[in-house]
Amino acid sequence: MILQSKRVWTSGLFVPLQLEIEGGRIARVLPYGARTPDQDYGNLRLIPGLIDVHTHGCYGFDTNDAEPEGLRHWMRHIPEEGVTAILPTTVTQMPDVLEAAVANVARVVREGYEGAEILGIHFEGPYLDMEYKGAQPPEAIAVPSVEQFCRYQAKAEGLIRYITLAPEHDQEHALIRYCAAHGVVVSIGHSSATFEEAVLAAADGARSMTHVYNGMTPLHHRKPGLVGAALRLRGIYGEIIADGRHSHPAVLHQFLTAKGPDFSIIVSDSLRVKACPPGGHYQLGGHDIEVGADGLARLKGTDTIAGSTLRLNQGLRIAVEEAMVPFEIALNACTVNPARCLGVDNRKGKLCTGYDADLVVLEDDYRIRQTYCRGRAMLPS
Repeated sequence: MILQSKRVWTSGLFVPLQLEIEGGRIARVLPYGARTPDQDYGNLRLIPGLIDVHTHGCYGFDTNDAEPEGLRHWMRHIPEEGVTAILPTTVTQMPDVLEAAVANVARVVREGYEGAEILGIHFEGPYLDMEYKGAQPPEAIAVPSVEQFCRYQAKAEGLIRYITLAPEHDQEHALIRYCAAHGVVVSIGHSSATFEEAVLAAADGARSMTHVYNGMTPLHHRKPGLVGAALRLRGIYGEIIADGRHSHPAVLHQFLTAKGPDFSIIVSDSLRVKACPPGGHYQLGGHDIEVGADGLARLKGTDTIAGSTLRLNQGLRIAVEEAMVPFEIALNACTVNPARCLGVDNRKGKLCTGYDADLVVLEDDYRIRQTYCRGRAMLPS
C-alpha cells in the first residue's frame, strides 16, 4: 500500500512524500508522485501516531475494572483521536484489585486485540504521598516495597513498563533502583519531595515526572520543589496534561518551551468518563466522581480534580493554538518523546523507513481524518 500527501511530517518538517507500507511497517519513503498511490491525502497533514502513556480509561471502562472486552473496546476505538499506542494506567487500590487489573492487561495482550498497541502498563501508585494524593484513594496508599512490586509484575507478566511513585517514601530508593535496573521507567509524582530529593531520585534512576504541576510540591523562588526540578533537570522527561484546565495555557507554554523538543510528554490522564454522555454514576478507585461543564472530572462534592476527558489530538491543538507552542515541540511531546522514554523509539514515533506504520491524517482544525495502526486503517473511509 502506498499513501501520499504534500505534507508528511519527517525530520522536523512537512515534506511532499509517499510512504510505502508492507507488513505493518514503512518499507520505503519515496518522493511525492513517484508511484501511483493507493490513497492520496492531498494537502492534509500526515503525522506519526500519538502515544498516550498516562490514561486510566475511556468509553465507561477503567483499567482497574479488569474486564477484557472493556479493554479491547478501548483499544479498537481510541484511534478515533489519533492514538496508536498506549499505556493503560492503574489507579491506587487494594492489592487484589491491582493484581486483577494488571493480569487483565496481560491476558488481553497474550490473547490478542485490535487497534492501538498496548506498550505496557503505567502503574500509578499505590506508593504515593498522602498530602499530594489528589483523588487517589488514601486507604490504599502503601509504602514502597520491592517484594510487593515483584508480585504485581509477575501478575502483569512483565508488562509494567512505567511506575509513578513518591521517592521520599522509598527507603534508600530501593524500588527506584530495582525498577531502573529492570527496564521500568520511574516517574516522580503525587509527591511532597523537595527539589533536592528529586535530584537524588534522578541520580538513582528516576527518568520522568508525572503530570507536572499537579500532585506535587509547587515552584517557589526559594524552594523550587518538584515543579522546579521538572524545569531544571533537562534530562528528565515530564508529563503535562494539555487540556488547558489542569494547567493554564500560559503554564503549558512555560513548561513545553522550557523542556524543549526532546523531554516533554503530553498525556490525557483520561478517566472512564471520557467519550461518555453527561450524567451517569462513575467511580475512580472506589470513590464517586462527577464531570463538570469544564470537562474536568472531580471527586463528587469536592473541588479535587480526579482526571480529564481530554482527547489527545485536542491536547495537541491546545498546545499549539492556545498555548502558542511551536508545532514540532508539541508534536514530539505526543509521539517520539514518549517512545524514547519507553525505549521503543527504534520503531515508534517517527515516519521513517523501518518504523511501524502508525500514522494519523490530521485536518487543519486537528480533527482526525484517518488513523493507521501498523498499516491498518482504523476509521471508516
